[in-house]
Amino acid sequence: MPKDRVTRGTPVQAVDRAVSILQVLGRHGAVQVTEIAAELGLHKSTVFRLLATLESRGLVEQNSERGRYRLGYGVVQLAAGATKKHDLSLLSRPVCHELAEAVGETVNVAIHDGHMVISIDQVIGSSAVTTVNWVGQRTPMHATSAGKVFLANMPPAQLDEVVAEGLASYTPHTVTDPAALERQLALVRDRGYATTVEEDEIGMAAVAAPIRSLDGEVVAAVVVSGPTFRINKDTIPDVAEHVLAAAAEISQRNGFPKQG
Repeated sequence: MPKDRVTRGTPVQAVDRAVSILQVLGRHGAVQVTEIAAELGLHKSTVFRLLATLESRGLVEQNSERGRYRLGYGVVQLAAGATKKHDLSLLSRPVCHELAEAVGETVNVAIHDGHMVISIDQVIGSSAVTTVNWVGQRTPMHATSAGKVFLANMPPAQLDEVVAEGLASYTPHTVTDPAALERQLALVRDRGYATTVEEDEIGMAAVAAPIRSLDGEVVAAVVVSGPTFRINKDTIPDVAEHVLAAAAEISQRNGFPKQG
């Protein structure tokens, strides 16, 4: 059901939706109203009204093919005012601070370099028992929650390359069987987040979710990690909910369209 059927739009919501429309046009180029509405879960009438406003300000335009919209020259003019490229760690830091405060644990933003994971930023939560700085450290993909996020979203051929290198064991709990790893990755794809419990380090567990770019590509992961007496099968669902929300917000700041 389109989300705007239940709640009437507010001025703030209208701006939010207009930005999402611009992001969809940035991803796909010339798009019909019905296609935008389907992708964002909005009514066609809502999308049409917002497009009309954006068109009046030069931010979108209709191309020669009737009914299709694309970004207008006004977007180029706005972009010219952006003199500083946003670094992902800078862009995500306010959200990571909120996440660390909410869960009380260490929060990291990680990217992958080849077949390894590298943390590029870290925020320490109020309950964190470790002062280890993970920034710049390289960790294995198959034994970390961030790594499993990347593996789950890789093209099959690239995933096969990682597995072919061998799945080294770091603790008795590290998944080293390719079939078992694939089952875990299928679960990651299904629920949208990854977990590890004592796979890279005894006594530690982590939950990670993907950060996406404008085109939907997974470019990073936001990770909450902590001791297993606080992050475990009983608490992971609640932690995962916070991590998913933070990942979605960072993705939106990074250009990924927001649903609804």
